Amino acid sequence: MGNESQNSKKCCFLPEKVIHFFEKQHTVIVSTLDADGGIHTSAKGIVRIEPQGRVCVVDVYKQRTYQNLLRNPTVALTAIDDHSFVGYCLKGTALIKEKGELDDHIFKKWESRIISRISTRVIKNLQNEKKTAAHPEMQLPDVEHAIQVNIHEIVDLAPQPLKNEVSS
Repeated sequence: MGNESQNSKKCCFLPEKVIHFFEKQHTVIVSTLDADGGIHTSAKGIVRIEPQGRVCVVDVYKQRTYQNLLRNPTVALTAIDDHSFVGYCLKGTALIKEKGELDDHIFKKWESRIISRISTRVIKNLQNEKKTAAHPEMQLPDVEHAIQVNIHEIVDLAPQPLKNEVSS
């Protein structure tokens, strides 16, 4: 699905520091364009990032992001670490991959991340003596599709004076 002609553009190689940064993120902000050309953003989970410039994110709902990508595959993935002043925006084009088109390990990795997030929340709640039964991840529907993003441009979001400091 998606616009195949726009996805024929060559992917760019992702440096190891960018791959490592995105692998540490729990979520990324996915930006798409709506029918009027307005920007729509949503949070999605990364399940795979490849040096060849392909990123796979899980989209558990077939709502605005999904509809926007069917119309226009232009997409940006953004993640920041405000503590270290590191961040990147990966711009590219998206292909929607339905469940039958995806490897089973994509789903297993997503399930593993969900379990890890719940476990982390439970541990933090215990450490902070908070008592909550809220685990929003338990309410997420099963994954029916994912978004493969072919990256064409990497934007380093660190402030210019800090680019050399934070990249070392």
